[in-house]
Amino acid sequence: MGLKLDKVIPWGRCLDEYIGMFSLTSSDLKLAILDCAGGLASFNAEMTRQGRKIISCDPVYQFTAVEIGDRLPNSQTFIEAFQANLGSYLWNNFESPHQLAEVRMAAMQEFLADFPSGLEQGRYMTAELPILPFEDGQFDLALCSHFLFTDSHLSEEFHLAAITEMCRVAKEVRVFPLLQSFSGEESEHLNPIIAELKNRNFRVEVQEAPYEFQKGGNKMLRVTK
Repeated sequence: MGLKLDKVIPWGRCLDEYIGMFSLTSSDLKLAILDCAGGLASFNAEMTRQGRKIISCDPVYQFTAVEIGDRLPNSQTFIEAFQANLGSYLWNNFESPHQLAEVRMAAMQEFLADFPSGLEQGRYMTAELPILPFEDGQFDLALCSHFLFTDSHLSEEFHLAAITEMCRVAKEVRVFPLLQSFSGEESEHLNPIIAELKNRNFRVEVQEAPYEFQKGGNKMLRVTK
């Protein structure tokens, strides 16, 4: 993989955020879950501590915890970035940019502490969409946050290949959010992707999620075979 660590933007989300973003129920949390483009989230660590079944995959996992940790910004970097764009976000889940920075840094530190053992146990795997090294139907649920639709550099073809690949390895796929980059606008790829997935006989639904931080970013895509 050609990923360069200096191009990675460190960003960590916690279990509570995943529950909100993907409308995860207590039953969902008992399923075999794949977290695609999991990044530096503490989701895997927290789920594992509860005895859940989860694998996270991301190309950044080719690097060591020390190498990744050296890339972490300080809290002030987060604070300044969000203070400059306060109006683009809803401050319901977080009281302030300061609290947001605390949550993000804590999630990434928890990931880093869990990463070496999780790597040995096979809970973290170096892999990236649109090709996954998993068996057909290996998972009950595949999740992907803040990558598909969010990254405006990804083509429509890439989105389609990535979603159908996740559908190959999991019975259900959920993608959040559906906004393009940080513009606050719905991704231009969303409707064409939905139409093509339906044309391929997938069941597709856009569903509101009980989580909204970026204004308008409270919808997820659910896809089943």
